[in-house]
Amino acid sequence: MANVVELKVGLHCEDCIKMILKAIKKIEDIETYDVDTRLNKVTVTGNVTNQQVIKALQKIGKHASYWQRDSTTSY
Repeated sequence: MANVVELKVGLHCEDCIKMILKAIKKIEDIETYDVDTRLNKVTVTGNVTNQQVIKALQKIGKHASYWQRDSTTSY
């Protein structure tokens, strides 16, 4: 079963985004990925853990933290 990893990452410029995408693509067993520059959010789906994605981003010098869901969201 696929995991969904959502992380907050500083997406400051095109070069940052390209580096992040390159690092994510190197992770094994990913199915999909998305970078939302408006929210500074990276979403990775696949047989991966939060730690795997955070570690990949740390290798390129990017700080990533767990995505905090908006507590005001109504269901």
